[in-house]
Amino acid sequence: MYVENNITIAEPVALKAWCERRMVFIELTDGRTISFPADRFKILSDASDEELSKVELRLNGYALRWENLDEDITVKGIVAGNFQLPLA
Repeated sequence: MYVENNITIAEPVALKAWCERRMVFIELTDGRTISFPADRFKILSDASDEELSKVELRLNGYALRWENLDEDITVKGIVAGNFQLPLA
């Protein structure tokens, strides 16, 4: 949560995350489903489809975790469009 103009605004967090055809999908608490190409992150770009499929929610939906890859990505960063790599 954060305050903007004396109004408390809740950050959307993930309810569900999954991968399909090298795309990572996130269902958010505000009703949106967003996605991004796995290739926008260095470690994910080198991962196999099987490795990508093992995404888990962490920190009550504030982060995505790939334990097998030792990779964490914040939902806030994804929503803001903070990616490591440009679109190919």
